[in-house]
Amino acid sequence: MADATGPPGSRRPGRVRRVVDGPNGVLVALCVTEITSWGVLYYAFTVLAPSITADTGWSAPAVTAAFSAALVVAALTGIPVGRVLDRRGPRVLMTAGSVVAAGAVVAVALAPTPLWFAAAWLLAGTAMAAVLYQPAFAALTRYHAPRHLSALTTLTLVAGLASTVFAPFTSALANHLTWRGTYLVLAAVLAAVTVPLHALALRRPWPAPETHHRGGDEDVARSRVREIVRSRAFWVLAAALTLSAFATYAVLTNLIPLLIGRGASPATAAWALGLGGAGQVAGRLGHRRLVRHTTVRSRTVGILAGSAAATAALAALPGPTALLIAVAVLAGTTRGVTTLLQATAVTDRWGPAAYGTLSGLLSAPVTVAGAIAPAAGAALATALGGYPRLFAALTVIAAAAALLAVGSIPARPAGRRPPHQRK
Repeated sequence: MADATGPPGSRRPGRVRRVVDGPNGVLVALCVTEITSWGVLYYAFTVLAPSITADTGWSAPAVTAAFSAALVVAALTGIPVGRVLDRRGPRVLMTAGSVVAAGAVVAVALAPTPLWFAAAWLLAGTAMAAVLYQPAFAALTRYHAPRHLSALTTLTLVAGLASTVFAPFTSALANHLTWRGTYLVLAAVLAAVTVPLHALALRRPWPAPETHHRGGDEDVARSRVREIVRSRAFWVLAAALTLSAFATYAVLTNLIPLLIGRGASPATAAWALGLGGAGQVAGRLGHRRLVRHTTVRSRTVGILAGSAAATAALAALPGPTALLIAVAVLAGTTRGVTTLLQATAVTDRWGPAAYGTLSGLLSAPVTVAGAIAPAAGAALATALGGYPRLFAALTVIAAAAALLAVGSIPARPAGRRPPHQRK
């Protein structure tokens, strides 16, 4: 039977193709692929790491270092990835990235030695730069302009479910398979879900950026990028977000031992960490209202200052446990809205024209800080004499980020900005 939407004899499109070709096809597809990519490439490791060390005899620091190195590689690879996104669009990049990611996960599963294991994770880090948030944000910023904020909010809300979906799924697989078998299944899931969705949903033409310089003059565009990157506002913004990321991820990974030291049971501390995830969702849901009622400067400073305040409360409050849990949820709220703050930092200040290039440069130090924060936080806790003192030090770092953010607004913004994106 001929399809009602096409001429007789035309091929009847499947349900997946009808979805991805719809007006919100890119958003729907990226929601699915980001959940899957984050779940397999990031959250599965946190579940399987103990099994890896127990089965192989490799040291836990060595196993964790390989994963952390992947995050650093992702940060550095994100810089050239951003340039490719601006020029060519996301389809080939994200599709190829999905293929490489699946292959890297297979290589992790088959690793016979720690060196092979580390090399496989370095390959995975290269793929992460092409499939995780940065290229997805760039795609939505261009495809959904000028209403990209709604799309970004939706994506981060849905992708925030990656741990909710894949942590228990990975655990269930691990109950029946070895860690190697589990990773092989996850690699198949990653390939089956993300490769076709990236290839289909991102095939539409890459929209031209909105700039003051019509005609696509690449020399002018490169000159503008150089001008922005050399500006004081860009460097101050990068420093503020980097310090904030270090403090945020160090707080996240050291929250459970802090709470246990304050008298909470391990189970209660784990619940506090989980409820912080619910706080992330609440923060992201409130971001659009925050945008409507604040300026770029006040919003940036306020969010980073809120993170510092929550960290200070965790450092100072001895209890009771219920109050500490409430503060942990507040910390999760600021953590959640900070994701959107970073996603919109470039467009809020300089417009969407060179979003991929500028966000790649901006994200590199931020991602590196997040990668080293867990290990550095644990080392600082030992050096400073306990977790309360660690959190006090992290408060100072987070407060410095908020102070720096005051100077993160360009004096003469380059590019066209929506009316609500005021200083």
